[in-house]
Amino acid sequence: MSLRRVSTLVLGLALLAVSGITVGCGSPAVQDTETVVIAGSTSVQPLSELLAEEFMKERPGVQVTVQGGGSTAGVRAVTDRVADIGAVSRPLREGEEGLKQFVIALDAIAIVVHPDNPVEELTFEQVREIYAGQITNWSALGGPDRAISLVTREEGSGTRTAFEELVMGGTPIAEGAVVQNSNGAVRATVAQDPSMIGYLSLAYVTPEVKVLRLDGVEPTVDNVKEGRYPLARPFIYVTREAPQGLVKEYLDFVLSEAGQAIVEEAGVVPAR
Repeated sequence: MSLRRVSTLVLGLALLAVSGITVGCGSPAVQDTETVVIAGSTSVQPLSELLAEEFMKERPGVQVTVQGGGSTAGVRAVTDRVADIGAVSRPLREGEEGLKQFVIALDAIAIVVHPDNPVEELTFEQVREIYAGQITNWSALGGPDRAISLVTREEGSGTRTAFEELVMGGTPIAEGAVVQNSNGAVRATVAQDPSMIGYLSLAYVTPEVKVLRLDGVEPTVDNVKEGRYPLARPFIYVTREAPQGLVKEYLDFVLSEAGQAIVEEAGVVPAR
């Protein structure tokens, strides 16, 4: 689907913020114009694009642009007034509590392997030991005699933060893991290599990869909704101040019955 573009100036500023470049005092994203800028988590990005498209259908002439860059970049973009809304897929950290936050959905983090890998299920402990470099061959898990290759997300990614907190519990990810900067790149890496294991947002799962059960539970919408799948995290929109004008209208739409129906249709668990 194609999203409408904002002006060259606003887009350039947003991209600079997402990449971590400081832009003087910056020009704030104006909430009362007919433009809304969203930047941040690549896990939230496809859902934001769907919501933005539907909102723009209801409001002809309005432009909502959605960009990635990671959760930390989204927080920075809002703090620096480069974006109106930051998309975050992890709990807010110390120093970020002053932002206004709105949980728009819940998401599962799926553990994925190549479709040719015969392994169907792992335990939490096995995933931790794999990513800690303690289990290094698929034969130890009922798979072929093949060294395990790891792919992880970059520092600042909400998906990585949630994985480290929920799975690793303070144990560092092994050196040598391939680092990718988006869910799509993780999926592509796993899809190309039978030795790989990765983790990504449930919204990015396609037949290119095989999803493993975790402690016997599949990462489905129903299992997340009922609290059965243990590796889940919130999708959050954050703003610098209490939303006003068009930004408030967009957030109200996202949290409305119609907006939450779009969330569910996208394969993510509604917040309401």
